[in-house]
Amino acid sequence: EVNNGALSSTNQLQERIVSGLGIGVSVGVVVLAGGWIFTLALAAAVFIAATEYFELVGSRGIASGMTPPPRFVSRACSVICCLMPILTLYSGNIDVSVTFASFFLATVLVLQRGENPRFSQLSSSMFGLLYCGFLPCFWVKLRCSLAAPLRHNRLASSWPILLGGQTTWNVGLAATLTSICSIIAADTFAFIGGKVFGRTQLTAVSPKKTWEGVVAGLSSCIATSFLLRNILCWPSSILSCVTFGFLNFFGSLFGDLIESVIKRDAGVKDSGSLIPGHGGVLDRTDSYIFTGALAYSFVKTFLPLYGV
Repeated sequence: EVNNGALSSTNQLQERIVSGLGIGVSVGVVVLAGGWIFTLALAAAVFIAATEYFELVGSRGIASGMTPPPRFVSRACSVICCLMPILTLYSGNIDVSVTFASFFLATVLVLQRGENPRFSQLSSSMFGLLYCGFLPCFWVKLRCSLAAPLRHNRLASSWPILLGGQTTWNVGLAATLTSICSIIAADTFAFIGGKVFGRTQLTAVSPKKTWEGVVAGLSSCIATSFLLRNILCWPSSILSCVTFGFLNFFGSLFGDLIESVIKRDAGVKDSGSLIPGHGGVLDRTDSYIFTGALAYSFVKTFLPLYGV
């Protein structure tokens, strides 16, 4: 039995590594392509994540303490969340789409037949629009709207014209790559640091997370930002680089913790089983949901000329 358990753990680890590498390569290609390719890939991920979220909200664990939204409302919300990144790319503004979607949703819930509307239905649906639809749109704004060219970037100067030439390497691409790579490093080293050195529990929300893991994750996140700064020549100042690393880490950490709260109340370990060894799409992307908004706000608002 011990051998079987060890073999099973080894197979799960191999499965996790293979699927993780496949996802990493695919995401790298999509991020590099940008534009419609990036947006449509994000929209597909958003649709699946939203579907998983509403399945969690309607699960027995959560539904025992509240009334979940009707199934047709959950499906409509998933479609609306999927359309939000596309509207963001098209219009550059997501305020109107979010306002319209919220008003539409509230109207449908209030006027539904055969059942008195409940506040829990409205609150869980509205949070779904924010969590699965509105926040991921900032990744579109981060990647596609920050078109200022990078200066002194060797990759840009030697990048093939057939692959877009120098214009491919702009602030949006540098910021998106830095954020994603920093989050991957933070998740990886926080897990390793917690396993090896973890003694002090961070929070009861996620019992396996430790302060030691947080320190390891934060350190690796900042180190990754520094490494990519040397390669991409962005951002221009060391202080901006450190701050960007801090924001990426804490955005990813609290995104993970918030999904843990949802899964704990639902009484499930994973949001789904679509990705072998990783669970559902929401499990794989929870660290990115808040980070895109933080990264875009920081680059757009606080970095003069976007940090070039």
